Amino acid sequence: MSTFEIILDILRQSLGPSGPAIMGLVILLFLCSLGYWALKQEQNDPLHKLETKAKSFRASHDSAANSLLRNKKKNEALEKYTSFIDTNNSEEISALKKTLFAAGYRSNDAVRWFYVIQLGLALGLLILGGGYYVTSVPAENAGPMAQIQYILAPGAMGYFIPKFLVNKKAAARKQEIQDNFPDSLDMMLVCVEAGQSLDQAIYRISRELRHSCMALAEEYTIVSHELRVGKDRSAALRDFAERADVPDITSFVTVMIQSVAFGTSMSDAISMFAGEMRQKRVMRAEEKANKLPTKMTMATMILSLPPLMIIFVAPALVGLGDLMGTG
Repeated sequence: MSTFEIILDILRQSLGPSGPAIMGLVILLFLCSLGYWALKQEQNDPLHKLETKAKSFRASHDSAANSLLRNKKKNEALEKYTSFIDTNNSEEISALKKTLFAAGYRSNDAVRWFYVIQLGLALGLLILGGGYYVTSVPAENAGPMAQIQYILAPGAMGYFIPKFLVNKKAAARKQEIQDNFPDSLDMMLVCVEAGQSLDQAIYRISRELRHSCMALAEEYTIVSHELRVGKDRSAALRDFAERADVPDITSFVTVMIQSVAFGTSMSDAISMFAGEMRQKRVMRAEEKANKLPTKMTMATMILSLPPLMIIFVAPALVGLGDLMGTG
């Protein structure tokens, strides 16, 4: 008897006939938790270090922030497997990096971690599905459809789950930034009209928004630090629009660059644009409200028609049954 069969027997004796399946589910949950923890660490670690440096080394805050934002160190553990997890498709890498940036994962190794988690989860589910198919599926039920159901389907699901979660988080983060962007423009207008420069206004906004919209505060913080270390304002604003990937921010960056280029009043430009953004936010809310009746129609029909049919038809059916029984 092989070691694998001994382990299966032990699991069946301790956990019952479904012991291998339970152990496979436990391993799957562990892998999912590990992947989620890795992505969470990639998201939270840079800002956490940035805030720690800012509190402990206030005098060298600018240099510390610049070194963190422009960190070129790579993970040595991932460097060993570069040839396995890197792809030669530069367009795919660029699109994935843009999606990860939009989701809040800005580490240099974010793309590699994504491929590691995607490949590991796909192989893990494929192996678990194959083990379950070999040990638990009866011979009479075995066949191509069973192989697809128990082996290929879990592997494909494990391959697409990370991409689905990243896209979902990126969409949620974009929506959060879009909803809070008009408020940040109002704050920027107040700061500029009070006599502050645009750089000072962005720094002030990055501090004030931390309690209401952390995602937008992070983006403003990066812009503020890039401006402080000497990066060109137009380039910093363009990078801000590219990272956020929100049409409203792209339009705002275009307006600000043109305002600086042509020498027009910055406060007037921000005031007009802020008014348009508030109007667009109201229009989006009205659009969602107008869609509700259409969305509720199907739910109302599904939930209300069956009870009504039972109320109207049931007495007639009962009477018909009694009539046929007496006849």
